[in-house]
Amino acid sequence: MDTFLATLVLFGAVIAAMAIGVAVSGRSLRGSCGGVGGKLCPCTPSEREACRAKAAAGS
Repeated sequence: MDTFLATLVLFGAVIAAMAIGVAVSGRSLRGSCGGVGGKLCPCTPSEREACRAKAAAGS
């Protein structure tokens, strides 16, 4: 039981540290290309890169 509690505390600390890191960095979370429902991405790799560049220029 002690091992379980130690593991639970460790995982909780790691998750909290990641959440703090995201909050401090100021960046927003991004989803995968698949989106909701796991649909395939309809764009080509070059179109995705153009979208990334456009989004980076806008922020």
